[in-house]
Amino acid sequence: MAVNFVPLHDRILVRRVEEQETTRGGIIIPDTAKDKPQEGEVLAVGKGKVKEDGKVVPLDVKPGDRILFGKYAGTEIKIDGEEYLIMREDEVLGILAKTGKRAKVAA
Repeated sequence: MAVNFVPLHDRILVRRVEEQETTRGGIIIPDTAKDKPQEGEVLAVGKGKVKEDGKVVPLDVKPGDRILFGKYAGTEIKIDGEEYLIMREDEVLGILAKTGKRAKVAA
């Protein structure tokens, strides 16, 4: 899905990854008991953080990365009816490594 949005500076556009609706034991979790996911996919990134001397430091995250972020990180927005988050790279806690079918936390 293409989004016509380009973040500025050190901001990134993120789509939350939905949590599973059942636990490993097969218990179904109702919508009212779910927390908002703290994992997402980076869709777009800005050019980088501008330092005081005018130099631009490129971002560590790139489109396609799966990231972890804090519970209250970012600003929620809607574009064409879809919900997204805009956040600064500073709010990203880490990038999940891609190994096999499931993402695992990089050591």
